[in-house]
Amino acid sequence: MSGPFVLIVDDEPGIAKLCERLLTRAGFRTLAFTDPQKAMAQLRGERVDLLLVDIRMPEIDGFGVVAYAKEQQPDIATLIMTGFGTVETAIKALRQGVDGLILKPFEESKELVDAVKQALSDNQRKRDAAHTEALRPLFDVTKAFLAETRPDRLPELIVEAICNQMRCEQAAYYQYAPESGVLTLLSKRGQAFPENDGETAWEAVTKISETGLPVTVTETETEHPSLQKKLVNLGVGSALFVPISHSGVHALLYAGREIAQAAFREIDLDTFLILAQQASVAVENATLYAELREYVQQVEDSQKALLQAEKMATAGRLTASIAHEINNPLQAVRNCLHLAGREDLPDEKRKEYLTLAQNELDRLSMTVQRMLDFYRPGIVSPKKVDLPDILNHVLGLMDTQLQKKNIIVSQAFPKHLPLVMAVGAQLQQVFLNLILNAYDAMDSGGRIEISARRRKDTVDIIFQDSGSGIAPRDQASIFEPFISNKEGGTGLGLTVSYNIITALGGELEFIPNDQSGACFQVTLPIGDK
Repeated sequence: MSGPFVLIVDDEPGIAKLCERLLTRAGFRTLAFTDPQKAMAQLRGERVDLLLVDIRMPEIDGFGVVAYAKEQQPDIATLIMTGFGTVETAIKALRQGVDGLILKPFEESKELVDAVKQALSDNQRKRDAAHTEALRPLFDVTKAFLAETRPDRLPELIVEAICNQMRCEQAAYYQYAPESGVLTLLSKRGQAFPENDGETAWEAVTKISETGLPVTVTETETEHPSLQKKLVNLGVGSALFVPISHSGVHALLYAGREIAQAAFREIDLDTFLILAQQASVAVENATLYAELREYVQQVEDSQKALLQAEKMATAGRLTASIAHEINNPLQAVRNCLHLAGREDLPDEKRKEYLTLAQNELDRLSMTVQRMLDFYRPGIVSPKKVDLPDILNHVLGLMDTQLQKKNIIVSQAFPKHLPLVMAVGAQLQQVFLNLILNAYDAMDSGGRIEISARRRKDTVDIIFQDSGSGIAPRDQASIFEPFISNKEGGTGLGLTVSYNIITALGGELEFIPNDQSGACFQVTLPIGDK
């Protein structure tokens, strides 16, 4: 039979036999005793679903048998029988945690069967409620685990949770390497099982990690005698080892109670298994977060490198113009100083030459300052900037090159254009890239028309050139890196510019229109008033 197992204890043989016959007929497995001592010995050796016991018996009463049964099998259901039912008896039964009470003699066989079924049902409800209550704190543990995204901090958090949830003073988290079979202690609480302390015992612990199956060790029962001996020597009366092997996470969790404490029960093992599963998910989650942080950092570093590379490339394209800008005033200063040094020169003429030299030096200083402003890192935080000032600064750097190519630049800005939120140096980089792209597209001269307009919360700056334009097949990919139609081009200018404007909360767009050349629009948020 596969029905629930009922242990019957009554000092009256007739009652014991009657209960056995009625319950067996109803599909229960039964075993009846008239001697309470023999019944208690049976409780030590075999799992019993329900204890049906008489209250009044010689030597040991029914409540004594119930108490002993609860010690040996905490989850056992209990039903007491009595021919002397009183309120006091019922109260005592409730205090003992008894699941039911039935009066003798039974009027019908169905009465006994129904009482047994009800006691089993009530006991199951109690166990379910207790299990739910035990699991509730695990939800808080899950929240705490998942909130920690740094893998190096999790072992200590897991060990602390083991001690709290398993009500034990000893706990440990071991990392297991399947390739080498090496266990490494990452965190512990109390006198945790030491690494490599006792070769045979440590081999048993390693084997537990390899099998992936939980192991319970007590003073009297275990599959690993060497491990049991070692733990007893450490003052541990009951221990649980639960391996973790899930999604690349390999570890071993340990919980130990001292000899004076109650041994771990089956429900404790269930709780520990759930805790271990939560721990494995948390470790995997934290590992993924760490990889994501590393990836984001790499992307940020790459973007910075791209920005710097494009900045240097753009600066290289300005070298000829800057060299010309510097060489001319230097030559003029040299000539003025040479003439001013002549002894026969009148003082008035000498003063004129020195003034000219001073003017050329001022011009040279301004050019160098512009270059320093271009190279100097900008302030990270956006602030209010004036668009015409930024644009004029860039055009000042490009003036000589634009004149040499006969490129005319026109500006159409409204009178009261509001300030925008941006990083000045970064915005210079964007404007310089757009103007240089237009410059490269006009080999025989042309025009660059720069205009601005205000919207509700933004300002648009439009760059329209009369160059060769962008082929329709290339327009969808112009902001992708390393794509360039120019000989020797890096293909990073528009990509870097797009990233800069996006980071500032704006937009950089290519605007198709019916005019020749290319048109780009920069949109930036207006600065707060």
